[in-house]
Amino acid sequence: MSAGGFLLIVIAALLLFGPNKLPELGRAVGRTFREFKEATRDIVEDQEKPAEAKKIQTPPVVAASQSDDRRLPE
Repeated sequence: MSAGGFLLIVIAALLLFGPNKLPELGRAVGRTFREFKEATRDIVEDQEKPAEAKKIQTPPVVAASQSDDRRLPE
């Protein structure tokens, strides 16, 4: 985005909302971005925790030896 495009957006916002409403609008947009960032951070943390818990809770796998091979008598 060039400086000209940014200036055009600022002028359009001034015409649509007026100079008195712009600070209020900016705060609302800032709050929205902050909440979105916190929500995405929570989702990422929730996805990492179960993976760590699985590593801790899974018992070690013991390989079966050939002497444990049990067959029914014929």
